[in-house]
Amino acid sequence: MKYEIVTLPEYRAVGLKWQGTFDEIVPGLKKVIQQMGERAGELEEKVNPLVQLGLSYHVIENGFIHYAVYEVSKDQEIPGGMVEIKIPEMTYVKTSHHKGEDVSETYSDLHRWLFQSDYNALRENDMIYYDPYMPIKHEHYPVDSDPEDPHFDIYIPIVKNHNTGR
Repeated sequence: MKYEIVTLPEYRAVGLKWQGTFDEIVPGLKKVIQQMGERAGELEEKVNPLVQLGLSYHVIENGFIHYAVYEVSKDQEIPGGMVEIKIPEMTYVKTSHHKGEDVSETYSDLHRWLFQSDYNALRENDMIYYDPYMPIKHEHYPVDSDPEDPHFDIYIPIVKNHNTGR
C-alpha cells in the first residue's frame, strides 16, 4: 500500500448525520449514505460534486458519529434535515482502498503503518474517543463508487510523535 502525508486546508461540508453503534450500521448508516447521494442535487455550491465525504468520529462507545457530506462553498445554505460541519486544516496520512480489496485488510495495513511511523492519530484534547488507534476517519468516495465493492481514499488526521526520538 502507498501512504503519503498531506495537509488539507480547512473546509465546510453539508449533508446528513448518522449516529449509532456498530450493530446499527446495516441498514442505518448505509441508508443515510444512500439518501445523501439522492439529495446531493440540493447542494448547489459543492466544491467537488464528484466526491462524497464520509467523516467518522468514534466518540460513542461501541459506535460512532458519521457525516455523509459534500464539501461546499461558504455561500451554500443548509437544506432542511441536513447539518453543517467545519473541518479545520489538518495533516493526514492518505491511502487508497481499491475495488476488489478487503476493507478490513486496508485498515489493518494502515494501522500497522501508523504504529510503525513517526506519527500518532490526532486526538482532539476536549474529546473522548472509543477507538484508540484511528479515532477520526475521513473517507472520500467517488460518486461512481460501487457500494457493494467500493473504492475510496482514506484520510486519517495525524500529529508528529515527539516521543520516538527518530
